[in-house]
Amino acid sequence: MLTVRPAGAGDLAAVAAIYAHYVTETVATFDETPPAAEAWHARLDDLGSRGLPFLVGEAEGRIAGYAYAAPWRPKPAYRHSVEDSVYLAPGWGGRGFGTALLRGVLDGCAQAGMRQVVAVIADTGSEASAALHRSAGFTEAGRLTGVGYKHGKWIDTLLMQYTLG
Repeated sequence: MLTVRPAGAGDLAAVAAIYAHYVTETVATFDETPPAAEAWHARLDDLGSRGLPFLVGEAEGRIAGYAYAAPWRPKPAYRHSVEDSVYLAPGWGGRGFGTALLRGVLDGCAQAGMRQVVAVIADTGSEASAALHRSAGFTEAGRLTGVGYKHGKWIDTLLMQYTLG
């Protein structure tokens, strides 16, 4: 069973380890160097100060995944739009944990007064992330072709959008 709860400082080492896997082993993120621990603490503090959700999913005494929403773009007119991120630790997929984390983020975004949630999904050849977002009610908003270059290949991104309220 998964418990979804707000992330705390004590969870950030596990969050960093999960993300580092995706940075170094996949094209699911366009980061090429895993962020330092200080960056995760700064993100937790920043999102908390904005009232935005940063959640972890805990199962069997371990952090099985995390999810958060961060500002979509820095310009003021975008202040009611956020981008979601959902990552599961290797081996924890296929159990509904991504769905639980994404639902928690959407609920937190609604409570924070957000209007739009955008998902920017790297075209990894897997439909898992797009399927997760579709199942939560996201619709496709467009595709950006060849906008990322990682591990020797050009990568597209799929844009999906969810309207709150």
